[in-house]
Amino acid sequence: MQRYDFQQPFRDWWHIFRDELRTVFRDQGVLIFFILVPLGYPLLYTYIYNNETVREVPAAVVDEGCTAVSRDFVRRVDATADVRVVAHCASMEEAKQLVRRREAYGIIRLPRTFSQELARMRQTSVQLFVDMSGMLYYKALLLSCTNVSLDIGAELKVKRSPGTTDEQDMVTQQPIRYQQVDIFNPAAGFASFLIPAFLILLLQQTLVLGVGLSAGTARERNSYAELLPINRHYHGLARIVLGKSAVYFLVYLWNAFYCLFLVPRFFTLPQIGAPWDVWLVALPFLLATVFFAMTCSVLIRQRETAFMIIVFSSVPLLFLSGVSWPGWAVPEFWKVVSWAFPSTFGVNAYVKINSMGAHLAEVRHELFCLWAQAAFYFGTALLVYRNNIAASRRRMEQKREGIRQRLGQRRESPSTAQ
Repeated sequence: MQRYDFQQPFRDWWHIFRDELRTVFRDQGVLIFFILVPLGYPLLYTYIYNNETVREVPAAVVDEGCTAVSRDFVRRVDATADVRVVAHCASMEEAKQLVRRREAYGIIRLPRTFSQELARMRQTSVQLFVDMSGMLYYKALLLSCTNVSLDIGAELKVKRSPGTTDEQDMVTQQPIRYQQVDIFNPAAGFASFLIPAFLILLLQQTLVLGVGLSAGTARERNSYAELLPINRHYHGLARIVLGKSAVYFLVYLWNAFYCLFLVPRFFTLPQIGAPWDVWLVALPFLLATVFFAMTCSVLIRQRETAFMIIVFSSVPLLFLSGVSWPGWAVPEFWKVVSWAFPSTFGVNAYVKINSMGAHLAEVRHELFCLWAQAAFYFGTALLVYRNNIAASRRRMEQKREGIRQRLGQRRESPSTAQ
């Protein structure tokens, strides 16, 4: 009776691990997505948005009245940090030409009756036209004009209430004192809001692309265009999946540390969560993404296929994560679709812990879903690799049978000739 060699599975796993590791570091395309893109893209994107908010938005002014009050309004708007008046136009058509040439991104129009209406204690208006191709332009111009309007309105109230004390003037200007506190994003900036979600999505997309490229390379190099090589060590589903996944997981442990900890620190983005809580979310996220990528890799027949399948999905996944677009506003169908991707739960868990200071118990739903995805995609990876191996064996048998038949025909042909 032959004894079972308990060391053979570990030798097979080690062989598969080393083979996949060599493949990763010898393939320039895989190296780009596994190393260079996770290193460079976070720095590039965060540097672009590092100013957080848009300042000095160019604006054109059409002051039809040209009175002291209207000029004072324009001077105050120009003095704000968010708006810079670049032109005083005689007509709306002239101002529109500046917007078309992108020399201005908004038009502030003060009507001819601006000062007269205020002198008569009547409500007047200021018209604001904004280039809506960028929402940040709208925010900067609207807030600046609104704050200046409120300040002028408060001063007019005081002037029309003679014989009052300074304290009464303060109450007249601001009956209700309020204090604005921007929680979780003190700078009210774009980078603090978007970059954490982008970092998680970057880890997922580059990992899936790298695994897809590796699968495409394996098929192109294999004589029979198969995903797995013909080798005695590639035996046993678990050791194949675990051997390959261990390489991807170890590479992305460093990428996760770099993206989730170092990049926010480089650019002083909010980091108020406990590092261990972030790691306890990152680990199931990476496992789920690795097995998700391995499941999808069976669809990759050529290296270029990975780009067509994965790249186009990046922007939709960012919207479906519920960060750039409110999760409650996402239609139910697309919300269910988003549950198939580890980034949906990874983004929400990371943002809650890192940017909002949540504890692990407060992200238990996302954590449970990530572990469930890891288990589910591990099972699907086993299933698709089993089917792939079975299909490969069937094709090999068919090719062998064809070779036997051709050899048999060649042997029969000389005897027939004789």
